Amino acid sequence: MDRDETPGAFAADGERWTFRGVLTFDGAMAVLDAAASLPLPRSGVVDLSGLAHADSAALAVLLALRRRASAERNAALRFVGVPPMLDSLARVYGIEALIVA
Repeated sequence: MDRDETPGAFAADGERWTFRGVLTFDGAMAVLDAAASLPLPRSGVVDLSGLAHADSAALAVLLALRRRASAERNAALRFVGVPPMLDSLARVYGIEALIVA
């Protein structure tokens, strides 16, 4: 990884998920694979306030999680605490409505 940081991870408490750490191309698949074992948050809330650094791969992970929630529960995830860097990336790609709550 460029920043010598290990990938972050989602943690589930039943009601919501929280993310802590880095979510970049280098670790995106590991993060997504680990998230597959977590039960979806009952509230649909995913807190990204602990996201330290992200690139466009983070957007792909979040979109994959939204697809999973839709397929498994016909529900949407709501991302809160979206850091400005991720908000900016979502705007560049024209998907801010899908990411920013």
